Amino acid sequence: MPGPVRDDERGGGASVPVPGPVALVGSGEFLDVMAPVDAGLLEGRPRRAVIVPTAAAREGEERVSYWLELGRRHYEAMGVEPVGLDVRTRRDAEDPGIAASVKGAGLVYLSGGDPHHLSDTLRDSALWLAIVAAWREGAALGGCSAGAMALTSGAPDNLLPTGGASRRAPEHPRLANGLGLIGGLAVIPHFDQMERLRPGALEWFASWQPGGTSLVGIEEQTALVVAGGRWQVQGVGAVWVLDAGRRARYDPGDEVPLPDPGPAPPDGRPDDAPR
Repeated sequence: MPGPVRDDERGGGASVPVPGPVALVGSGEFLDVMAPVDAGLLEGRPRRAVIVPTAAAREGEERVSYWLELGRRHYEAMGVEPVGLDVRTRRDAEDPGIAASVKGAGLVYLSGGDPHHLSDTLRDSALWLAIVAAWREGAALGGCSAGAMALTSGAPDNLLPTGGASRRAPEHPRLANGLGLIGGLAVIPHFDQMERLRPGALEWFASWQPGGTSLVGIEEQTALVVAGGRWQVQGVGAVWVLDAGRRARYDPGDEVPLPDPGPAPPDGRPDDAPR
């Protein structure tokens, strides 16, 4: 995975920063099996990883602490400085001191839990603007499960029958509700297990899928990584593109023919994203 590069495509002018890679991960954040993916994201970047466990906030203190500790051990074992941000509420996300902690990171990682809580907490916040700014300057981003959904179009309401990631039905059920940093995608994480976790999940996602998006299933311990406009499968499982009633499978090392997401606006969201 190439590090951040500063190009001057016109020649002779000032260089401009190139956004870093983004990894959309089906599951397995901070586990040894995903260390090669993280190492690739950090290649050529500062050895500093910011851990954002916000998606787990509704699960309580113990679960947030679990992700912070797991991330700390994972990155220390890789020789990377871990920076855990205990961000659970909107007030936390607006804290200028917390937002400033992102500066100088080589990787910012959003772990799993509730994609709606994650998006609603970070949207337009000082922390989210700092994350987008770091990414636009070349830092890598990772989002696992809820993090992957939040970085793209979001997720259906009432995602799990147990009430996890559940909200009242929206007025416009096909409206994207994620942060929209990567436009044009809707992600189903845990794809090889989702039907067990939520029977009928594929149909549920397809009925919600916002217009103009590609629906992508990412298996557990697997990442779909975009860098330089090219998408590649990394990890141990497969990625599936589920458009127009067809299923196309892509295995580790394969390039996936998805559109270049292009540059994001300063706040990290397309013009038609919810505000």
